[in-house]
Amino acid sequence: MMKVTLLFFASFRDQAKTSRTELEIPDDATVAVVKAIVTRQFPGMRALMPNALVSVNHQYAYDADAVQAGAEVALFPPVSGGSEFETILKVTYEPLQLDALVEQITLETTGAVCMFSGMVRGKTSRGDAHDTLALEYEAYIPMAEEQMGQVAREIRERWPAVQGIIIVQRIGRLEPKTPTVLIACAAAHRDTGVFEAARYGIDRLKEIVPIWKKEIGTHGEIWVEGDYHPQKGGVHPQKGGVHPNRGD
Repeated sequence: MMKVTLLFFASFRDQAKTSRTELEIPDDATVAVVKAIVTRQFPGMRALMPNALVSVNHQYAYDADAVQAGAEVALFPPVSGGSEFETILKVTYEPLQLDALVEQITLETTGAVCMFSGMVRGKTSRGDAHDTLALEYEAYIPMAEEQMGQVAREIRERWPAVQGIIIVQRIGRLEPKTPTVLIACAAAHRDTGVFEAARYGIDRLKEIVPIWKKEIGTHGEIWVEGDYHPQKGGVHPQKGGVHPNRGD
């Protein structure tokens, strides 16, 4: 066994009734193991854990990351900056109501909303021309929505003037002319980066969010796969880059 220093902030501190404690963990412990031990020792945190953020020695850490002896491990909720702005992250089987969704991120101060909506294309003329009868979308929903949150955070880091953000993906069997995805960014003015932010959002979604599609057509059925492999450390593309993966 080894010892680490455990720090609690905000709602986690309230449940622990302390801001700092020592914790004994196994020598091969990961962040997930630490969270499980903390939950056993502080049952009141069970409801907080699904939304918990963790840092190890001042760096964000993830469930599979190893924790070393003597490390300083902090647990806290998502930071409050930007919380006054709506963030809609969702994977759904329901039809996308574009106007209703955009209304949710439109404030009195909003002067611009840049929206990208992907559609099921019935005919493809580029490359190997073919007809598509339907697309069947599948998602690893809990991870997909978590990764959508990462995309939203990256957008706000790069374009701080962006207010509301929508990232919604529809799944299931969808026929041509059906909206499949909505990325929308709101801001006070059009020249604050909303165009670039929305483009970045769809490109990044196609890289790291676990959603796949099967093309169903006269040529048969085929899963469309990309070739992007995320790198440990959160490496992500340059602003405005194009990253074809599950191209709509």
